[in-house]
Amino acid sequence: MNLSVRAVAYIRNERSEALDDNWDDIVSTVELAADVPSEALTGLSDFSHVEIVFFADWAEDVPPAPWHRHPRGNENWPDVGVFAQRNKDRPNRILLTTVEIDEVGERFVRVRGLDGIDGTPVLDIKPVFRWSVPRGEVRAPSWSEELGENYF
Repeated sequence: MNLSVRAVAYIRNERSEALDDNWDDIVSTVELAADVPSEALTGLSDFSHVEIVFFADWAEDVPPAPWHRHPRGNENWPDVGVFAQRNKDRPNRILLTTVEIDEVGERFVRVRGLDGIDGTPVLDIKPVFRWSVPRGEVRAPSWSEELGENYF
């Protein structure tokens, strides 16, 4: 099977390293790729949030990275599989972050808290509908709450 994707935009911000924390301090501009028309953003300003799907070209593939590990190498947290984590080193290096829209311009969307570094290719921009978020209580293990304390 041959899969192909293309960048529809690129992340522009001041972060050049994939650091684990303090992403809320980062303002990112998601700039459309040259071959994507401005009209692709029409109507997006009516939404408060978007999901940014991006390709972590700076991350490692799994494999060779481990299929399981202690998150962030912290031995106090359980050894869990890659699909029980949100780390950047994923089987296909595809990441997803939901962010609030600060501004929609002619060829860009400005957001805060997008955990991608400068130059990262964006595969898709999806609006968040009220019905597209989880319904009911979200359950997660305590170690994941501790991991996320300083992430945003």
